[in-house]
Amino acid sequence: MVPPHQHTRDWFLVDVAGQPLGRAASRIAWLLRGKYKPTFAPQWNLGAAVVVINAAQIRLTGKKAFQKTYIRHTGYPGGQKFIPLHRMSPEAVIRHAVKGMLPKNRLQDRMLRNLFIYAGPHHPHTAQQPKPIAL
Repeated sequence: MVPPHQHTRDWFLVDVAGQPLGRAASRIAWLLRGKYKPTFAPQWNLGAAVVVINAAQIRLTGKKAFQKTYIRHTGYPGGQKFIPLHRMSPEAVIRHAVKGMLPKNRLQDRMLRNLFIYAGPHHPHTAQQPKPIAL
């Protein structure tokens, strides 16, 4: 096993144009957790950094685009808010889907810090030389 302080993080570039939201999110969560590595350990954050491009062109199947709503609560009485999916930014939709597929523990926020989502095809991470990966 490679200890976390000796780990080098891989960078992947994922193009989600035309991909179904759930399938893309599960594959991205798989990469963020590091389950593709033979040295996977659930207690360590050894996953990759994932750059997602073309988030605005992700495909929603069925009538989800206008029927699905997300629920959040402000913490105050009567503070329950219903947010329709079509009013959210495409970056927020993908981040929410990926977050739901990561484990609910202390590492979830650390893994989400390695997720970079962009609505268009351009991103500022060319210096890291992300490897393109097909979903």
